[in-house]
Amino acid sequence: MAGEIFEALNVNHPGKVHRVDAVKFRKACAGLLSVLPTEAPGLNQSEMIAAARAVMPDADFPGATQAWWIKSAQLHLEAVGEVVRDTGKPLRWRRAG
Repeated sequence: MAGEIFEALNVNHPGKVHRVDAVKFRKACAGLLSVLPTEAPGLNQSEMIAAARAVMPDADFPGATQAWWIKSAQLHLEAVGEVVRDTGKPLRWRRAG
C-alpha cells in the first residue's frame, strides 16, 4: 500500500508540483527549519545542507538522498514564504521573520 503523498512546490517553477512521500518530506522540512536562522545573514547552501544533515536521521534519509530532500524542502518552503532567499553572493537562506 502506498504511503501518503505530498505535493511539493518549487519556487523556481511556479505552478509545478512534485509528488513526494509526505512523511519524509515533513521530516525534511522540520529538520531544515530547525537549523535555519531567522536573522540575516542566513546560511549558504553548503552550510544549510551540512546543518540539516546533522539533525536528519540516516535511517530516514540514507546517503546522498539527504541533500535532495533538504534542497526540495528549501525550494518548497521558499515557495510558500516560510524561507527567505537573501540577495548577494553566495546566496543565503533564513527562516521568514
